[in-house]
Amino acid sequence: MVGVSEGQSSAHTPVSARTRVGRPLLSLALTAMMDEVHAHSGAVYLLAPDGKVLEMAVMAGLPRAFAAPWERVGLSAPIPVAEAARERRLVWVGGEQEMAARFPRIAVVLPYPFALAAVPVATESKVYGSVFVTWPGSHPPELSDRERDHLTASCDRLAVRLERAVEESVPPHTEQELLAAPALGGAAGTLGTVEAARMVARLPYGLCSLDLDGRITFANTAAAELIGVPARDLLGSQLWASVPWLNDPVYEDRYRAALISQHSTSFVALRPPGEWLSFRMYPSTNGLSVRISRARAVAEMERSGPRPGDASPRLVTISQVLSLAGALTEAAGVQDVVQLVADEIAPAVGSHALVLLGSRAGRLHVLGHRGYADPHVVERFDGLPLTERTPGTHVLANGVPGFFESREQLERLYPGRHEPPDDFAAWAYLPLIASGRPVGICVLAYPEPHPFPADERAVLNSLGGLIAQALERAMLYDAKQQLAHGLQEALLPHSVPSLPGIEAAARYLPATQGMEIGGDFYDLVPTRGLAAAVIGDVQGHNVTAAGLMGQIRTAVRAYTAVGQPPEEVMRSTNRLLIDLGSDLFASCLYLRLDPGRGRAVMARAGHPPPLLRRPDGRVRVLDLAGGPLLGIDGAATYPTTEVSMAPGSVLVLYTDGLIESPGVDIEDALADLGRRLAEAGDRPLDGLADDLVRHSTATHERVDDVAVLLLRADRAD
Repeated sequence: MVGVSEGQSSAHTPVSARTRVGRPLLSLALTAMMDEVHAHSGAVYLLAPDGKVLEMAVMAGLPRAFAAPWERVGLSAPIPVAEAARERRLVWVGGEQEMAARFPRIAVVLPYPFALAAVPVATESKVYGSVFVTWPGSHPPELSDRERDHLTASCDRLAVRLERAVEESVPPHTEQELLAAPALGGAAGTLGTVEAARMVARLPYGLCSLDLDGRITFANTAAAELIGVPARDLLGSQLWASVPWLNDPVYEDRYRAALISQHSTSFVALRPPGEWLSFRMYPSTNGLSVRISRARAVAEMERSGPRPGDASPRLVTISQVLSLAGALTEAAGVQDVVQLVADEIAPAVGSHALVLLGSRAGRLHVLGHRGYADPHVVERFDGLPLTERTPGTHVLANGVPGFFESREQLERLYPGRHEPPDDFAAWAYLPLIASGRPVGICVLAYPEPHPFPADERAVLNSLGGLIAQALERAMLYDAKQQLAHGLQEALLPHSVPSLPGIEAAARYLPATQGMEIGGDFYDLVPTRGLAAAVIGDVQGHNVTAAGLMGQIRTAVRAYTAVGQPPEEVMRSTNRLLIDLGSDLFASCLYLRLDPGRGRAVMARAGHPPPLLRRPDGRVRVLDLAGGPLLGIDGAATYPTTEVSMAPGSVLVLYTDGLIESPGVDIEDALADLGRRLAEAGDRPLDGLADDLVRHSTATHERVDDVAVLLLRADRAD
């Protein structure tokens, strides 16, 4: 797929060719499209030459800064313009609720009431990009046939013109936005006549005019007096930048809300030391007007604006939402998600308790909860059939959030509930939808009756989408971990068998990087009058390595059971591994123990040498004869070595994960292991095993699995 981008150079294009293409092509097409459907903002995206990225070429009706997070978006990104280009179809989002549910990345940054349509710019053979246009929140929830036809036809015409431009080697040029800010000036330039300016100057309340970028283009005398800043210092600056006590993201958010929703918005702010001012914004397609007056009632002031020192305003700011989104990406397991929601999201939205619910086998299940003094209150959710008519089951079934401002409202809507009361007075039930399917519910509880205005509902819906994505990843992670642990436990001995004359202890630790399953193994096999021990390591720490490890362990037990000597057990296992056709190799150490005679016969296949601690405390590394790794050479032989094991001796078998670590010399690590064994070798074997593993440098941040098998010859009575 070959795309067109405004960034393509036209330095070598003949001037005569360039003049044949109307300029500015994209801006004119966009504004004509917006006029036809009465949209108030829009943008054109062009596909980059690599065919993988959409780049914003031109925007109209709103400051480009509003769309800064989406200046360049991947074609696979879950946002409307990318979906429209990717699927070559019109994408319609009818309002803030739908935006929060389908495109939470957009809703978390722009949690305002507006409708959006994204349309592909494509011919039969090629996609050139896409266009989006937006309407105020008052737009009907459905796109009309007339609007759909106009948008589709306009984008088709634009695609044809882009196709012609490519054929003529005339790529679109960089274009300025057509709906630019008006020139700065006084009242006459803004209002049309000197007389109008005089009339505005006489008004008893303040009046300002802001352009699309929030810069003040006019301020009357009353506005300057109320704000306390000379008019000459206000002109050309942004209100919240030029007035220190208005430098709060909440106030800038009201300006953004007015422009995007095209609805009037208001707020109150405290002008130091103690005067409250009311600001009301009236938007249009080229800016907005601001009416400033003294606030009338303290109660109204407290509802509308933040007080100095308030730590947690009711509405989560954009920066908070983005911070919370970033925090959720760090959650690994389900309990991490629960903890993050409890620590960061619930306090930010004023909630004092939460329950995270999942569904399985037609019933609700509690995944985690915080903030409930009596955990039995939460247990009412666990095991609840999805067929019950409750707020949670209804939200999960329909995917529509439930907001209950008071206990009376909840009981009126669900009179048949049979649930023990809790101490809370308002609830938000958020459906958690990820990958198009429900993964659970987040229930936020509030200690007092709590109204949920439209903007707060939009923020909560957006947060629900982010929680859902984090929860889906966490549930997959937990499932993978359970699978890994279950498979590993199935392939390793459930317990260390009791052997006559031999005390044994074993430990296994999975790698801390990647999947917590690997190819390290150990086993003890009782035989007639003797015993066999084996430890080994198959390459890798994944399911393939674990499966091969299970086959090797089974083979060693079988060859031992039929009475093969150590060297034959190793040769047979090597041939089996080669016959299996695996690309993986394995190291192995096999011992035939004879505690009655105080000896052990060992065969080694590329495995780290064992350590032997004698009864007097001296430790030595056993330099055993051996052969190559299993699975390399079908004709390999594995000579044996006989080692004396006096009563009280301790033999330490291990895999290389115990001593190998980046930046640590293996000889130093082996010497440190020997010193630890010499010092603690008289301890009970289980305690010794824990001690050796705990003090190994390589086991702190494990890049490989670790298996340890300790064998002690019983002391003579």
